[in-house]
Amino acid sequence: MTLAVLSTGVLTTVQDRGRRGLAHLGVPRAGALDAPAAALANRLVGNHPDAAVLEVTLGGLSFRAGTGLWIAVTGAPAPVRVAGRARGVQRPEWVPAGAVVTLDPPAIGVRSYVAVSGGIAVPPVLGSRATDTLAWVGPPRVAPGDRLPLGGATEPRPLDTPPVRRPGELRLHPGPRADWFAPAALDRLTATTWRVEPASDRIGLRLAGPPLPRSREGELASEGMVLGAVQVPPSGQPIVFLADHPPTGGYPVIAVVEEADLWRCAQARPGEPIRFTTTG
Repeated sequence: MTLAVLSTGVLTTVQDRGRRGLAHLGVPRAGALDAPAAALANRLVGNHPDAAVLEVTLGGLSFRAGTGLWIAVTGAPAPVRVAGRARGVQRPEWVPAGAVVTLDPPAIGVRSYVAVSGGIAVPPVLGSRATDTLAWVGPPRVAPGDRLPLGGATEPRPLDTPPVRRPGELRLHPGPRADWFAPAALDRLTATTWRVEPASDRIGLRLAGPPLPRSREGELASEGMVLGAVQVPPSGQPIVFLADHPPTGGYPVIAVVEEADLWRCAQARPGEPIRFTTTG
C-alpha cells in the first residue's frame, strides 16, 4: 500500500504533530504549520490524530494511488482532481486504485494538507514522522519518484458543517525581552500593518514595516526560543518563529504569538498584510 509521487510543486513534506520535548537537545519541534487544518484532514478520513499527512506548499502535488483509499484536503483550498475529475475539499473523497490525484495551486492561502486513510507510514525519527527543514531531522522532502508507504485502512468520518476560519489579528503576549525595546515599540508593533516578506518559510514569518526601536545596543547571549516568538534582529523587522524555528537565538523577543493564531501565519502569502493585537 503506497502512493507513487509524480510531482511535488514548490515544497511537499511529511508532517504530523511534531517532536515535542527535545529542544534541550537542539531538535526543533517541526510538525504541520497549520495544525488545525492537518488535524481536520486526519479526522475526515478516520485517522488517529498522530497520523502523518502531506503538507503541500502552493499546490503542484500529484500522486498515483496503489490501492483504493480515502483522502481529504484541507488548509489552503487547492483545487483537487482525481483521475481528471474535480473533487471537493474539507470532505472525504474516494480514490480508486491506480487513479492519479492532483492538487492545483490554491487561489488563497499557502499550505494544503492531504490526509490518506491509514496515514503516511514513513519510519519515525525521534518519535515523529515530521520533516524539519532547518536541521533536516526526519524524512527528506517528498520528491518525484518516491513511493510513500501507508498505514492500515480507515473509514471516513465526514462532518456536516466543516469549521469556518476567518482571517484576523495575531494575539500577542508581551515579553519576555520587552525591556530591550523603546517604550513605544510594542505600540508600534500593534499599530502597524505589516507585510509578509517573500523570504518567509517554515522557520519563520518575516515581516516588513517601520523598524521597532531598541533601548539597548548589542545582542543577548543565546537563549531558548519558543513557538510563536516575535524575534527582532538589528534591522528592526520582526520575525515570527514557526514550527521549524531554531531552539535558541540571540536577538531579543518582544512578544509571543498566541499558539491558536499561528495557523494564520502558515497561510499568509508574500505581500499580504499582518496585524497584531495584545491579549487581555
